Amino acid sequence: MENKLILERIENLRGKRTYEEKKAAKLGFLSLYDYFEDKLLREAQANEITKENSFIMQDRSTKKKKQSTCSCC
Repeated sequence: MENKLILERIENLRGKRTYEEKKAAKLGFLSLYDYFEDKLLREAQANEITKENSFIMQDRSTKKKKQSTCSCC
């Protein structure tokens, strides 16, 4: 099954296509499609990790804010 997003990215390479083909071959991919499939997977994982980290940081910041007992603070 071919992913339309990957095919669209390959079509839009224009002048960078030879560069990406060389890079894919250097990294051991058999085709440019396989390279972009892996690249897309890595981007999705990075976005997922970023979302998790931002959620954790947001959770930590809410825990640090404690109510003071006096009315002056």
